[in-house]
Amino acid sequence: MNILSIVTGMWKLLLDPITILYIFIGGQAGIIFGMMPGLTTTTALSLLTGLTFTLAPQNAIAVILGAYVGSVTGGSRSAILVNIPGTPAQAAVCLDGYPLALQGRAAEAIGLSVTASTIGTLLGFICLALFTPLLGAAAMSFGTYEFFWLAIIGVVIAGSLCSPKDPIKGWVMGFLGLVLMTVGEDNIHAIERFTFGFKPFSGGFALIPVMIGAYGIPEVLDAVREKKQIVIHTKVGRVVPRFHEVLRHKWVILRSSLIGLIIGIIPGVGSDTASWLSYFATKRTSKHPELFGHGAIDGFISAETGDNACVGGDIIPTLTLGIPGSAPAAVLLAAMTIHNLRPGPMLVAEQPEVVGQIIAISMVATVAVFILSLLMVKQMVKLLLIPRNVLMPAVFIICVTGAYALSGRLFDIYIMFAFGIFGVIMKELDYPVAPLVLGFILGPMAEDNLRRGLMITAGNPAPFFTRPISLALFMLLFLSVLGATKLGKRGSAAIKGLFAPIFSRKGSSGAKAR
Repeated sequence: MNILSIVTGMWKLLLDPITILYIFIGGQAGIIFGMMPGLTTTTALSLLTGLTFTLAPQNAIAVILGAYVGSVTGGSRSAILVNIPGTPAQAAVCLDGYPLALQGRAAEAIGLSVTASTIGTLLGFICLALFTPLLGAAAMSFGTYEFFWLAIIGVVIAGSLCSPKDPIKGWVMGFLGLVLMTVGEDNIHAIERFTFGFKPFSGGFALIPVMIGAYGIPEVLDAVREKKQIVIHTKVGRVVPRFHEVLRHKWVILRSSLIGLIIGIIPGVGSDTASWLSYFATKRTSKHPELFGHGAIDGFISAETGDNACVGGDIIPTLTLGIPGSAPAAVLLAAMTIHNLRPGPMLVAEQPEVVGQIIAISMVATVAVFILSLLMVKQMVKLLLIPRNVLMPAVFIICVTGAYALSGRLFDIYIMFAFGIFGVIMKELDYPVAPLVLGFILGPMAEDNLRRGLMITAGNPAPFFTRPISLALFMLLFLSVLGATKLGKRGSAAIKGLFAPIFSRKGSSGAKAR
């Protein structure tokens, strides 16, 4: 595959208005799915795959890729406006996006969010075009042992970010999510665990009811029990950010795009981890980390850019190896197979023009979603003019519908209420719920790879610490934990104190010399 095939695919696409129309239709559908809590990217692609069965392959892929990009971008709208992430990947966006809405800057936040996510997505697809064969091969260097450490690192980092004053609270919630995820049949042998003879527990706790309950119910109850009618007043001025405003955050966008791309390339990790790692990297390098969680522009831009750049990374192993990089990419893989496209090394070698068309469609879809998102900003911001004690009951109905719609089980609504009450209690005790949700997301990845790795070595854990990449990830985890605890901070202060006399002598001698 070369640049010529991509340029040719792009040119043919621009001369085909029907395909572009399908891209816009898919993008708009994706934005709507992303905005509605419970209707995830995977759900959107699954439903649209069935609806596009009779379309020509190019038009069907146009709808699905448009919805893919649109749902990832649209998920941040509810995160910013009502503090409920539309999809799990937007949990990190809530930390700073919603405080900006409370400050009357919702339109500015959405405008910057859309722009940053568009840049991140485009950079991801450009790298997809330039480095597909090379990056696809690099993803194969990650195995069972590395995936386990990636999952644990994701949980630990989320715990540290969500509870900076007391990271242990964040870690407790993250590992509680890992533990609760084990309820029900395991993924390897289908043996029931922790069901206590209660049959509905055999299916475990579904992620969407858990996420909606943990985020949505506390927000609804907070609005209902407030005696005063709270109305968030926001200015709806310029929506599209000026060039210098975007340029001010260029390094945050570039770094987050790179993180999202790398995480996306690794099969099975997904945009949730990319979002949190991008946020973590930005906070660690910021001159004002104390602003994060209180409306830091860099914070939600990094989270939004990271999870959107992950889309391009997800598609790389899907196209080059036939291995989906995430759950939505798995649906995309199924859709391509249905339409007689066989992703894998042979597709890249034998039909580079098809790969070029897919990349061209992805890039046009990114621009289409950018246009559609900005056209809707002023209408979406009007939601904030509705008193919260009027708005939140409507949000509650959407939450219940989203929890039930995924599998049609009444039990999932009970789970949503249970985790909602648990979320209220944890909020009062100042325990963050985001690590709990991430624990549910990454739990299967951590458990399956831990068990698989131990089965391969007959119970010997040595490869988790001796393989080069595994060792590097373990050291990164260890340093992250050490750096967030008081012991690590004391050690850092002690080292600085040890070398302080040396530097002070150098400074004083230099002063005397002058």
